[in-house]
Amino acid sequence: MGFYNDVILPRLCHLSMRNKQLVPYRQRVIGGARGRVLEIGIGSGLNLPFYGSDVNEVLALEPSHALAGMAHKAKHADGFSVRFLEASAEEIPLDDQCVDTVVTTWTLCTIPHADVALAEMRRVLRPDGQLLFVEHGLAPDESVRNWQHRLNPAWRCIAGGCNLNRRISTMIEESGFRLDRLETGYMRGPKPMTFMYEGSAQPR
Repeated sequence: MGFYNDVILPRLCHLSMRNKQLVPYRQRVIGGARGRVLEIGIGSGLNLPFYGSDVNEVLALEPSHALAGMAHKAKHADGFSVRFLEASAEEIPLDDQCVDTVVTTWTLCTIPHADVALAEMRRVLRPDGQLLFVEHGLAPDESVRNWQHRLNPAWRCIAGGCNLNRRISTMIEESGFRLDRLETGYMRGPKPMTFMYEGSAQPR
């Protein structure tokens, strides 16, 4: 699995995340970022062009060396710096309460111990900071949920640990955040893979 995970999977992730349907989500979520930003799982850097003038630094956390290499080449606007952190979200190498915004886009599905990672995000956020997110996860319709549960073991193996059946909003709230905004709904595509959670939260 080493060659698949280290070489093939990063390229598949990059290609799949270039889906044009994801652009409006990126525009809304990234457009709300301000100040010093920590992006969890920056992947190949597809969010970087969407950061605006309210941002002065992006700390780009990415455990995959191959994806971080792609992100290094991604273009972004002038006016803010990008510093790469090749580390796990479960052990963020930053001081307490040192960032204004944490961003996750289609990342919480994959982190093995997402509850630990969310606790770390809460730790590094300033008390008035915000968590901005868009994620796919557990659907409200029983028939779709059943398929998500059936498909999840195989999907997790071929998709680099991605889970189809995580209830994202509950995970965030149970990790010490208060949801300020939450919008959910299906994106066009196979329903087990396309139920989206989009919103913002603040540390409690």
